[in-house]
Amino acid sequence: MKAILMNIPGEPDVLTAADVPIPPLTDPSSVLVKLHAAGVNPIDTKVRKLNMYYPDKLPSILGCDGAGVVEAVGGSVTRVQPGDEVFFFNNGLGGSPGTYAEYTVVRQEYLALKPKNLSMLEAAAMPLAMITAWEALVNRGGMSKGRPALIHAGAGGVGHIAIQLAHYLNAPVATTISSARKAEFVQSLGAELAIDYTGQDFVETALNWTGGLGVRLVMDTVGGETFCKSFAATRLYGRVVTLLSTTCDIRHTNTARLRNLTVGYVQMAAPLYFGIHRARVAQTRILEHGAMLLERGLVKVHISHALPLEKAAEAHRLIESGHTIGKIVLQIV
Repeated sequence: MKAILMNIPGEPDVLTAADVPIPPLTDPSSVLVKLHAAGVNPIDTKVRKLNMYYPDKLPSILGCDGAGVVEAVGGSVTRVQPGDEVFFFNNGLGGSPGTYAEYTVVRQEYLALKPKNLSMLEAAAMPLAMITAWEALVNRGGMSKGRPALIHAGAGGVGHIAIQLAHYLNAPVATTISSARKAEFVQSLGAELAIDYTGQDFVETALNWTGGLGVRLVMDTVGGETFCKSFAATRLYGRVVTLLSTTCDIRHTNTARLRNLTVGYVQMAAPLYFGIHRARVAQTRILEHGAMLLERGLVKVHISHALPLEKAAEAHRLIESGHTIGKIVLQIV
């Protein structure tokens, strides 16, 4: 089969096309999927640059989001059958080959049936973003009806899904963006307020929006100073959830302490990396709930670029530019 290999860590050009064997079914509960598309995520670029999760497993196939058709199943598989269209989050972070390839093997418990009204490209763009946004907003953030939230980088891959989930949950949303084009995009998704951080102070703007109280929840996808400043935009007993590893100076942590904030972290790939089966099954349930929202048109995924598999290096350059809106995917079939 055709695949994209990372032979050494480094710049995008270390991703090269190669012919490799089709992976075998690893156990009775495994499923061979013929991939039609693979999602490209920031975590892929971090693995590529820093050799994260790959201490002794090179060359490797990156990619953890995929969509395709079930080709073959193990003897104990009951959830799917050959010919079913599926999408999933799986592999690509170490140990097992990922989705930048024509075929991959996935345990049946980690597969969700693809909504019929969703293209393969759209389905492949969805899993990591949907699961991450749900875990941040609902599982960690406790989002609920009527409670205002601030979602940073709302035009990004995770951010634009998070805005739509918040809208579905009837929570008013403000979001940060960096251009008029992105402002128009996030408002079309349901954001009440688009804050252009290149010319506005998002803390001051969020406080004005909430009558001086601050938001109930901040979802941070940026890190650094953005995360630290977010404490001042959050009301007493509010929550700040970040997807990144970030430290703040005592000036900011004092703000969090005085406001009795709950600060949480989301690394949705942890169950995959540490092999926590129950948590991975729970994530599949989130994806299945997301499939229902997609099928009903309550959430839509925006694809900024769809590139052929052999253009994986270009896809990484695009995602690292920080200028894309929505998601980037690789088209395999």
